[in-house]
Amino acid sequence: MSDLKLVRRQRERLGDQLYGQILEQIISGSLQEGDKLPSENQICQAFSVSRPTVREALMRLHADGLVTTRQGSGTFVQKRPSDQLTRLVKVSDIAGMLRCLEVRIGLEGQAASLAAQRRSAQEMERILEALAALRASFAGEAVPAHADYAFHSAVAKASGNAFFAELLEMLSDPIHGAMTVALGLTRVGSKERARRVVEEHEAIAEAIQAGDAEAAGLAMRYHLHRSRQRVTDGQRDV
Repeated sequence: MSDLKLVRRQRERLGDQLYGQILEQIISGSLQEGDKLPSENQICQAFSVSRPTVREALMRLHADGLVTTRQGSGTFVQKRPSDQLTRLVKVSDIAGMLRCLEVRIGLEGQAASLAAQRRSAQEMERILEALAALRASFAGEAVPAHADYAFHSAVAKASGNAFFAELLEMLSDPIHGAMTVALGLTRVGSKERARRVVEEHEAIAEAIQAGDAEAAGLAMRYHLHRSRQRVTDGQRDV
């Protein structure tokens, strides 16, 4: 679509602006699944940015599975996020939210592994209490972001290393924001989606309770990876 026009915004990273505005075109349907994106040169000219900035945005769109490159043909839209996404978060905030999830995959995966090795009986009880609260919150009307955060915080605290919990607390604002968006999409989605979210948390708790460090780390990383997929893929678990 050679008529794609991108507008600069102040106080935002150019890569984030470009990512967000292409994503907005995909969500709105201006760029449909199967449509070819403008070439790197065309995007550079439309947005007045360098080729590295364009490549940064396209690499992020690739990482989120939103676009795919066909050798010799160009870059094409592969999938479309839910149109509910832009009702829950500003497009300009989506790139940062997904970057926060990337950090959490490494941070919380390691915390869960250590929790399986080091957690006390009291810490395990707090994890299970947080899990029960998360289950119960899905039965209500509100988006259960606070219950979700409490679960992840309990796991971090059970790692035996205070830095994990402190780092999670430092990231609490973007984490709460990302949880609100991901769980908001789950809330308006299918019962299957909600069931899978609960099951992913259950798998983490079960591995920690069993003292299986490898399984706990894998379960946490899998859950956070799926959270990212649910944000970017409108058909995930529908």
